[in-house]
Amino acid sequence: MTTATAIEGFRYYPGFLDAARQRALTESVMAVLTQAPAYHATMPKSGVAMSVAMSNAGRFGWYSDKEGGYRYIERHPFTGQPWPAIPDEILSIWDAVANYGVAPECCLINHYRAGAKMGLHQDRDEQDFDAPVVSISLGDTAVFRLGGLNRKDPTRAMKLQSGDVCVLGGASRLAFHGIDRVLSGSSRLIPGGGRINLTLRRVTRP
Repeated sequence: MTTATAIEGFRYYPGFLDAARQRALTESVMAVLTQAPAYHATMPKSGVAMSVAMSNAGRFGWYSDKEGGYRYIERHPFTGQPWPAIPDEILSIWDAVANYGVAPECCLINHYRAGAKMGLHQDRDEQDFDAPVVSISLGDTAVFRLGGLNRKDPTRAMKLQSGDVCVLGGASRLAFHGIDRVLSGSSRLIPGGGRINLTLRRVTRP
């Protein structure tokens, strides 16, 4: 089932992944994190570490630090190794919901532990805004906030549960969005607890 919202191009697929697919996907993500350990990127101006731990799979990985700012890089910033390939289980979700004929180049893995959150922001470090951003939720329920194209536009909050999938495409591709909080203990899926969010992005123009 797909649920539409007021902002054109945003699509919400509640319960897209059943319990078995969630477990299989989590195992694949944990294998990626073994090869590419999670890190805390830092804010460009302040150098303050973000509360969300992250890693990546694909040709590119998203990273930020005080020296270089927000950007995509082709190797893990601390191991120096290329990012692992995006698992097939994740690519199949893109194929099912993206409505875009070219594969993603980055799967950003955000791991929210207790107290982690993410302020309102736009995903605009990519060259190709025609490609959507596909978001996959695993583990604890998150309170997701979706706004408009301007930071001061009205926002709405919705709960994203494990197995839910969202697509930011069309006019919503550059919508401000963020995570207000994560409801700790609402799922036992992730080893050690917390929430994992996967966002699939096309970085370069086809």
